[in-house]
Amino acid sequence: MKKVLFYIFLSLAAVAFLYPFLWMIIASLSPENQIGNLTFIPTSLSFESYTEMLSKIPIARALFNSTFVALCITFGVLVFGSMVGYALARLEFKGRNLIFFIIIFTMTLPFQITLIPQYILMVKFQWVDTYWALIVPYLMNSLAIIMFRQYFKTLPQDIIDAARIDGCGDFEIIFRILWPNSIPALVTIGIITFMASWNEVLWPLIVIRNEHLMTLPQLVTLFAVGGAAETQLGVKLAAATLLALPIVLAYLFFQKYFIQSMASTGIKE
Repeated sequence: MKKVLFYIFLSLAAVAFLYPFLWMIIASLSPENQIGNLTFIPTSLSFESYTEMLSKIPIARALFNSTFVALCITFGVLVFGSMVGYALARLEFKGRNLIFFIIIFTMTLPFQITLIPQYILMVKFQWVDTYWALIVPYLMNSLAIIMFRQYFKTLPQDIIDAARIDGCGDFEIIFRILWPNSIPALVTIGIITFMASWNEVLWPLIVIRNEHLMTLPQLVTLFAVGGAAETQLGVKLAAATLLALPIVLAYLFFQKYFIQSMASTGIKE
């Protein structure tokens, strides 16, 4: 009986959590005059909101920009995060633990503290209105470093010792030995990084003014609040649906690795 009640509670919680997202999708497929009725099943389906959205904003270019930027950031974070995480987990050097705790401390700092200095650097490098401004500041990620460090600590030292006996250097150990044995961590960090970079709005609004380089979240934000949507709720919901769809699909596809990694990367010394 306890198990039945537990699953009923979980089902109700899942419905309460998923309902806004499902309603957003259904409302984007409903005629404009039926959206305010808040009905879960519309009387008729219409793709008018999507066609109007596609005619008003360059959604294809923005989708390419977001995908390119998010993939570059994700790849960079996986490479550099695994390198730093390996150094903190397996290499012996003075100040290793101090560096680790400093990295943890940086996670407590709000993004707004570094916003102005970071923008000044972009101006001095002449990276404003370029992909560099969107990608380079996010190539190092504290959470990725910590998760790689913790996951590498769970792997047997014998694997690394055997690789060294075979003549492997540190880079070969990371990318040829540890990466194939760290698929759950790689997938989890990849999803988190991709999700964060895909949904980033504030920084692109600051450094990108050229519509040709705008990311999808930035373009959708300007579209929704800038008046181009012309108070049409269905068009705004259609844009929001396209924005959320890649993240949902990525999580559904990789959720097994995501859960496995989150369960095995607890803080350990």
